[in-house]
Amino acid sequence: MHSAWISLFVFIVCYILFTVFPSRRAWTACVGSALLIFTGVLKWNDALFRVVNWNVMGLFVGTLVLAELFMLSKVPAALAEWFVDKSRSACGAMLALCALSGIISIFVENVAVVLLMAPVALSLAKRLGISPVPLLLGISVSSNLQGTATMTGDPPSMILAGSMRMGYLDFFIYHGRPSIFFAVQIGALCSLLVLAVLFRKHRTLVTVVLQEKIRSWMPSTLLALLIIGLSFSTIIDPTFSWFAGMFTLILALLGGVWFKLIARWGTVKKILQEIDWDTTLFLIGVFILVGGLTNSGWLQRIANGMIYIVGTNTVLAFTIVVLVSVAISGFVDNVPFLLIMMPVTQELAQKVAAPIPLLIFGLLIGTCLGGNLTPIGASVNVVTLGILKKHGYSIGFREFFSVGLPFTMAAILSSCLFVLWIWGA
Repeated sequence: MHSAWISLFVFIVCYILFTVFPSRRAWTACVGSALLIFTGVLKWNDALFRVVNWNVMGLFVGTLVLAELFMLSKVPAALAEWFVDKSRSACGAMLALCALSGIISIFVENVAVVLLMAPVALSLAKRLGISPVPLLLGISVSSNLQGTATMTGDPPSMILAGSMRMGYLDFFIYHGRPSIFFAVQIGALCSLLVLAVLFRKHRTLVTVVLQEKIRSWMPSTLLALLIIGLSFSTIIDPTFSWFAGMFTLILALLGGVWFKLIARWGTVKKILQEIDWDTTLFLIGVFILVGGLTNSGWLQRIANGMIYIVGTNTVLAFTIVVLVSVAISGFVDNVPFLLIMMPVTQELAQKVAAPIPLLIFGLLIGTCLGGNLTPIGASVNVVTLGILKKHGYSIGFREFFSVGLPFTMAAILSSCLFVLWIWGA
């Protein structure tokens, strides 16, 4: 069998297995990658040292360590209690938790944020005598939304940074224009209005006894240093080949040493066990799977097909990229889809003479926010439903849609209109 067909067959089978067995996605990606190497589609040295973006991987793993230290410092938990305490009504407290979850998710992986916020949300719902379902779903979709805003928020944003060679500040201002961060904030404001409508009937006054005490500001300082350092990444490393990953890992190492010698809130082994190694291995495997498709020319064929459909119509190209991304990401993992579509979208932009950031930002918005459409569209949604089920609340597609659908439509429509307005000219 020709290597091009082998790479396509292996990728399709793996993609199906990602959807059917999401808990085994790391094994699937690694086995699929091994098949590509074993069959000669990719040489092992090319797969490991050319195809895998180790700069992105270093950024991802280092950020996970810093995020875990940040959670252990109790700063997010104390902030959550403070926000609820300052809210005058149940509706205000619920919106405050959703907004805070989104803000923390700008810097911390969103699954960790939901695990942190869930006890606060459950406690608040119990005190108010209401179902925790709408609140936890609101926290989940808000976290997933804001993970798109910066370079350290979520794997898709890290992949975008690697592909476009963007630094931290490029997510705010790119080529002199407002970048993806502001598009996401527009979407967050509009979707928060949707949540306000959904929560409007909860007007009970809230009283909170502040219990959480901040252990240390050191992890927050390390995160601040990370942001400052990454702000200079495009100056130090214009090709995005080493600095971001190396710098993040160095800060993570310093955090680990501080944790072991000074903080002593547990063992370093415990922190390493809490790191999402499943997603780490999954990302490595997907880099190799997509590398096989790239080497075999399939991405060029997909780009040519999209060019044939849209012709030279920029708005049509933008619309199709967003709609396809939303539709697919609502049901399957967004990482392999984004890795495939990044070069395809750049090729499409060049062919239709559209600004590359216009289509790339549309792709990122559709891919990340589309996961909020369904219970299985994003890992954070799956985790949230697991928490609710553990507490006796079984959530189906219809109940999830009651929050996810209006939230997602408001966020995508408003953020895409902003991107089109800024970059469409």
